Amino acid sequence: MDHDAPSHRSADLLFRGGRVFTATGDTPIEAAVAVRAGRILAVGEERELRGLLGPAAEVVDLDGGLLAPGFQDAHVHPVVAGVQLLRCDLSHHRSLDGYLGTIARYAAEHPEAEWICGGGWSMDVFPEGIPTRAMLDAVVPDRPVLLTNRDGHGAWVNSRALTLAGVTRQTPDPADGRIEREPDGTPIGTLQEGAMELVAALVPVATPAEAKAGLLAAQRHLFSLGITAWQDAMIGTFPGNPDNLPVYLDAARDGSLEARVVGALWWDRWRGTEQIDELVERRLHGRVGRFNATTVKIMQDGIAENFTASMLEPYLDGCGCATANSGLSFVGPEVLREAVPRLDALGFQLHFHALGDRAVREVLDALELARAANGPNDNRHHLAHLQVVDPAELKRFAEVGAAANIQALWAAHEPQMDELTIPYLGAERAALQYPFGDLARAGARLVAGSDWGVSSPDPLLGIHVAVNRRAPHSGSEQPAFYPEQALTLAQAFTAYTAGSAWANHLDAETGTVEPGKCADLVVLDRDPFAGPPEEIGATEVRMTFVDGRAVHTTAN
Repeated sequence: MDHDAPSHRSADLLFRGGRVFTATGDTPIEAAVAVRAGRILAVGEERELRGLLGPAAEVVDLDGGLLAPGFQDAHVHPVVAGVQLLRCDLSHHRSLDGYLGTIARYAAEHPEAEWICGGGWSMDVFPEGIPTRAMLDAVVPDRPVLLTNRDGHGAWVNSRALTLAGVTRQTPDPADGRIEREPDGTPIGTLQEGAMELVAALVPVATPAEAKAGLLAAQRHLFSLGITAWQDAMIGTFPGNPDNLPVYLDAARDGSLEARVVGALWWDRWRGTEQIDELVERRLHGRVGRFNATTVKIMQDGIAENFTASMLEPYLDGCGCATANSGLSFVGPEVLREAVPRLDALGFQLHFHALGDRAVREVLDALELARAANGPNDNRHHLAHLQVVDPAELKRFAEVGAAANIQALWAAHEPQMDELTIPYLGAERAALQYPFGDLARAGARLVAGSDWGVSSPDPLLGIHVAVNRRAPHSGSEQPAFYPEQALTLAQAFTAYTAGSAWANHLDAETGTVEPGKCADLVVLDRDPFAGPPEEIGATEVRMTFVDGRAVHTTAN
């Protein structure tokens, strides 16, 4: 054979000069990685792999950094987050002056906008987590404003928006939400959970072109963070946004969707099992190219900060006394117990928002019924958020075959936690928060996501918190947040790679660095396994590859 001619085994890409975290073991290995036609050809010593290179092969010098499987986000909202990036985005600020300045500038730069929409504000900026309509009226008095908070469970509105929606002191709270009020009952300007719909129903819907632009902006951002695949946890129609299923299908058909994406079809909590046939139909037509709508998302409860997370015991008041409120179960347990076994039997993966301990129990009870009725299967159900988990439930994840979908960035002391959550949970219940270590020790499979636009989608920041139980860049003076629940670096990396690939049913092709797998890879500027744990969050992405093709490169 002519040694100058490439053989069928010729590699067109070689990574060398650093270690490789394969996600098949706990420690990075000293190795090079050869790629051919978008797939990993070999993992081994550089001198051996160089013999596989074709004449036009590209060589990527890791320069002492780390090569790892592309990260996968198992719970994220890219279309909604991407559209917000293109609207009035408050996520880069953490002060009232910063918010109001951004809102005023956006309004001045968009005089044609009928509504001022966007979001990303943090509850901890405001007294008791409640912004007022008067604050917004001071900068936008003449047009309606609706801005969702960073977790998407509340909205800040001005007087014009409330007037247009007819929301007054006589308007009752909806069953699944709350209108925050002044002492005389007048709406103060914050709408929680389902109460957002009172105003959001009037917001102009983004066009399909705007939604697609948002998706592609989000994809660029996620690629820049080393994320090569994700599960969109909200496929459906939502206030201000069109049905994002056709948005994904359009991008998948024309090739502009380059990431691998699983879509979680939204379960309408106001309806019952009669919607199952519609979900089957949407799944039938929701599989094109790199996009597969094979999951159903059930939002079982709300969030702790606004007292809508579903708890076994009541919340406390500001004096530490029990209230009459233990949160909301958005889907009644009887509906859940009927729907989950039916959806499971139809082969749907089920993705649950379960934040409070009662919600976790209700979901696990329903999954237990499904397993008893249908037997074990490969649907790979998972519960996301898991802020408060009763210790009695920990072993049940493995028993019902469900994964724990962690949002690790939240497991740290920060104002929203320390001021708006812990005092209203009480010390004993607060100590049950984000029990990643206990879940792992109980045999639960860990997968990881960000919930972006709720919080940063940067996996390296999430990994930092999972290991340190401190916010990135907070310093060692900040106390660790229940440090007994910390993960090892290998556990955290695996959750964000092989773990989430499993949840996305992509583990046969991605999630590890092994011969035959797709070359969905990330190059990091350093090896976090070789440095101190407190510097994990300083790690940055140099390059991201999908099928062996660079989709992101950091400019030097």
